[in-house]
Amino acid sequence: MIRGTGDNQGDRMSRGIAGWWFVAVLAAVSVLISGCAYSVDPDELPGMYRNGETGGEITLNSDGTFTATDLSTDAHAEPADFHGKWDFVDNGTLSYDFVYLDIDERGIGEVSGVQLYARGGGKVAFGLPDGSWSLVLTKVSAQ
Repeated sequence: MIRGTGDNQGDRMSRGIAGWWFVAVLAAVSVLISGCAYSVDPDELPGMYRNGETGGEITLNSDGTFTATDLSTDAHAEPADFHGKWDFVDNGTLSYDFVYLDIDERGIGEVSGVQLYARGGGKVAFGLPDGSWSLVLTKVSAQ
């Protein structure tokens, strides 16, 4: 019986290594996605959230209203006080859930709605879409 040159064994080993890498990459992607997508119970959102560095606070009331004190909603905005209504928006399992803040008394040319991203674990954050800036607030009390 004539045996092959061993190419089949090399092919099997290459496929095994490629398969292992595929599994490793798939596992890493799963960890990254699960780290970015948070399951948030909207009933647990009401309460006061604070950023320890800036002192900025936002209180999400259980009646759907909110108040913010000394808070900046983006990297270029000065901290301000504002209030209005909030709604939880569930974007599904693979994207960020967020709290839509409908800010009262904003004039023409001013932003009247802002997204506050639910991070899970008692954290919410304002952030720029490109990820270059984020202000994370941590829940300090329940309502």
